[in-house]
Amino acid sequence: MKQPLAYIHPDAKISSSVVVDPFVTIDKNVEIGEGTWIGSNVTIMEGVRIGKNCKIFPGAVIGAIPQDLKFKGEETLAIIGDNTTLREYVTINRGTAAKGKTVVGNNCLLMAYCHVAHDCVVGNNVIMSNSTQLAGEVVVDDFAILSGAVLVHQFSHIGSHVMIQGGSRVTKDVPPFVTAGRDPLSFAGVNSIGLRRRGYNNEQIRDIQDVYRYLYQSGMNTSHAVERITAELPATKERDEILLFIKNSPRGIIKGYFE
Repeated sequence: MKQPLAYIHPDAKISSSVVVDPFVTIDKNVEIGEGTWIGSNVTIMEGVRIGKNCKIFPGAVIGAIPQDLKFKGEETLAIIGDNTTLREYVTINRGTAAKGKTVVGNNCLLMAYCHVAHDCVVGNNVIMSNSTQLAGEVVVDDFAILSGAVLVHQFSHIGSHVMIQGGSRVTKDVPPFVTAGRDPLSFAGVNSIGLRRRGYNNEQIRDIQDVYRYLYQSGMNTSHAVERITAELPATKERDEILLFIKNSPRGIIKGYFE
């Protein structure tokens, strides 16, 4: 249903089942999939792709140009997957020449006033609570939960199944399967409750806990702990995911917490 009080550019490709409320602005070079609802006063700018069955609440701005002085007007995208909800006043900027696109995956929930900057990649089933802010080129892996008012430094990487305490400042990479909190942000344990909710069994969780005992409770530095983990712990999908994450972390991972 195309609302007559909305402005929709004639070149926008919008499924006939999309509901557009009054006072929406949709620019050219926009595609919106079937079953999506666009609430009033939403602004969807050039270069946006929105999937099926999404809900975009009033005041959201999707696809504004990057807040990056290196941006020179290149054609880039902001891509939103299927079944994702963007609450009031969420802002998602499109990409720059660095990656060409900003991506938010499927089945995500971004609560009110969240910001996703240029060239970020947010995976599937991610929850970002109110006022959480991602700087440029941040990566957030599947099933991560960022509590309210979390600030994430540019180029940071947050692993899968992570939970981060509200009000945290993320300046180092956060490896998979953990909870993180305190200031400075530190390892606070394995996210066992979240993992059980997603079907991980006790043996898998114990294997993950064994890896993090080497990393955070052995007194070894990270490189020595990785060597010992590789030599002494049996290979599992979860162990190897953690090791690969650390290997690919130029920023380094968060530290443990010591009194």
